[in-house]
Amino acid sequence: MLWETLKIAFRSLGTNKMRTILSILGIIIGVGAVIAVISIAAGTQQQVTARIADLGSNLITINQGVRRGNFGRLSSTSEEIFTLELGQAIADYCPAVSRVVPTSQASGHLMAGENNYRAQLIGTTVDYQKINNYFPESGKFFSQYDLSHATNVIILGSELVEELYQDKNPLGSKINFYYNQQSFIFRVIGVMEEKDGGLTGNLNASAYLPITTYLNTIGNSRYVSSFVAQAISSELATQAVQEIEYLLNQYFAGDQEQFSLMSQDQLLDTINEVTGTMTLMLSGIAAISLLVGGIGIMNIMLVSVTERTREIGIRKALGAKRRHIQSQFLIEALTLSIMGGILGVIIGSIVAYGVARLGNWPLVISVPTVLLALGFSMLVGMFFGIYPAIKAAKLDPVVSLSYE
Repeated sequence: MLWETLKIAFRSLGTNKMRTILSILGIIIGVGAVIAVISIAAGTQQQVTARIADLGSNLITINQGVRRGNFGRLSSTSEEIFTLELGQAIADYCPAVSRVVPTSQASGHLMAGENNYRAQLIGTTVDYQKINNYFPESGKFFSQYDLSHATNVIILGSELVEELYQDKNPLGSKINFYYNQQSFIFRVIGVMEEKDGGLTGNLNASAYLPITTYLNTIGNSRYVSSFVAQAISSELATQAVQEIEYLLNQYFAGDQEQFSLMSQDQLLDTINEVTGTMTLMLSGIAAISLLVGGIGIMNIMLVSVTERTREIGIRKALGAKRRHIQSQFLIEALTLSIMGGILGVIIGSIVAYGVARLGNWPLVISVPTVLLALGFSMLVGMFFGIYPAIKAAKLDPVVSLSYE
């Protein structure tokens, strides 16, 4: 009986192919949009997570606080305490911290021969390459000796080499850095590997030198801009944040506005929260298309009931019961929704694949998402197919047979 009902349902839907396609268009758009939105959100989230991980693991940034008012100037108290000695204190008195790297930066123009290029100069320590998972491709990074003696050496990002030297080898050459109407000369000892910018800007357009050299020449000060600390492990990252916060509270007499901490876990949690909210909102908008599609299915089924009134009367006269008529129209509604759901999954997957290729992020289509979208489309079809099925089942056979 079920097989016969299915054959009747497919035969009925096949007689009006265009109407069938138009009736499931809302389901196709709704399911396709849900699949595409969730897939794109998951792909971008994986890409951002990978970029953050590529910048280094278990990192904690420590920045100076901002004083309220006065156009957001940096607090003088923060400036006076953010020194190399503070970084060493964090490393010494925070057991969950494996290393601490101070950084200071300035933007200016690098000049090699007749070529010049605007770049960011970063003063840091030897551990910068380890904490950021960023190493020289040729030459070497500066050593502890260079740091102790504040030598005038510099390491260039790959983009700087391409712009300033073209096909020439920069190692051993002299390069000028122009900043605040002053010129500083450095010797190039290394070229960094090419690396995605991630969330910290374009690393390839930066140059690196010992923090002591930076403070003695460029900065002409003993104060650094910020620190990047690395926890021993991801399990101890929260403990490391707490230890650093406790130590800084001692330095700043409990005034937490004088500094700010941000760990990778907090950053990832924020990104995941924002991504999840956006995905939920867009999926909700896409789900409206499913409801519109369900209304379309109900409308078509009601038209079908009217058109097939004599058919229903003949079937009842030949012994068909209410449940048979009702099940036939329910199966037709479910067939429409399932067809729309399958086509929606296919189209949504194609769209997600195309966007992933354009955005250069991984394609992520989860089986639970596909099953959920198909299940929801079936529920929509069943919900909006119930009323037409009940209406068809209640038709009087005598009235139906005389219907023109």
